[in-house]
Amino acid sequence: MIERMTAGDRRALAKLITMVESRPKEIYAIMSRVAERSRSVPRLGVTGPPGAGKSTLIDELITAWRKKGQTVGAVVVDPSSPFSGGAVLGDRIRMQRHAMDPGVFIRSLGSRGSHGGISRATMEIALLMDAFGLDQLLVETVGVGQTELDIIGIADTTVVVLVPEAGDTIQTLKAGLMEIGDIFVINKADRDGADRIAAEVRAMLELQKCEEDDWKVPVVMTVAKEGRGIAEFMEHIEAHRCFCRDSTRHAQFKRGYFQRWLVELILAELADRIKTRGPQEAAQIFEKVAVSQLNPYEGAAKILADKQLLESILIK
Repeated sequence: MIERMTAGDRRALAKLITMVESRPKEIYAIMSRVAERSRSVPRLGVTGPPGAGKSTLIDELITAWRKKGQTVGAVVVDPSSPFSGGAVLGDRIRMQRHAMDPGVFIRSLGSRGSHGGISRATMEIALLMDAFGLDQLLVETVGVGQTELDIIGIADTTVVVLVPEAGDTIQTLKAGLMEIGDIFVINKADRDGADRIAAEVRAMLELQKCEEDDWKVPVVMTVAKEGRGIAEFMEHIEAHRCFCRDSTRHAQFKRGYFQRWLVELILAELADRIKTRGPQEAAQIFEKVAVSQLNPYEGAAKILADKQLLESILIK
């Protein structure tokens, strides 16, 4: 299936993505083979509060890239259903213009309880799209405001999308979005208050401490539904990528990215072992926590303090 995928078989790519989400026992061997075929395509992360028009902006970006003959992969992380674990919003429905385009591959997936808007499968799906041979990779996160910081762990360029109704930028600062953005987009800029919030965001950015050779974060005005401002937006994306290629700090980011990925894999595997294949002692602790006989901190302390229990989990 990996050979078929790298040869351009979309069905093979879709099946491998499904395997990433279902987590069969062979997943580590599969993804190790896929990682060897990575081309390190830059990833663009798009985040921001609900209603900011992120999906519309991405739709216009995809259209512009396709006009240049580039292929595009998009991973859209939606809120998960608490019952099925599946994606609730289904952004592919909002991107019907590209549904039949063989040069575009869009995958929606649920955040699966990830408070940062990024499911643990997102990095692996982006890696699969990279190995598949797509020219541009996008990740759109759940628009939940204060928990979007995980996007910096996967995206080479992070775009924060705001709207004139975003209100007091002090609240934006509290949400943590001011610190993570490489590019700020004021979408729906045809509405009242767009110039005001753009000026406030620029003022907030100027207050941040930065070195002389740091990236100067731009603020772009767009009206995505009309395609206005998209060309300028794309110029800033390319400029940031050029900056990153010449930046030693970006090399440090890449080191941190791979280290975070390693930790994520280890923690995810341990959590799976404890919950699904752990020894009886671990299951008993989980049950006691579930019925409030132990609080989660006491349960965690018991597992971490039991050397034999930890060994039995690790050697499975």
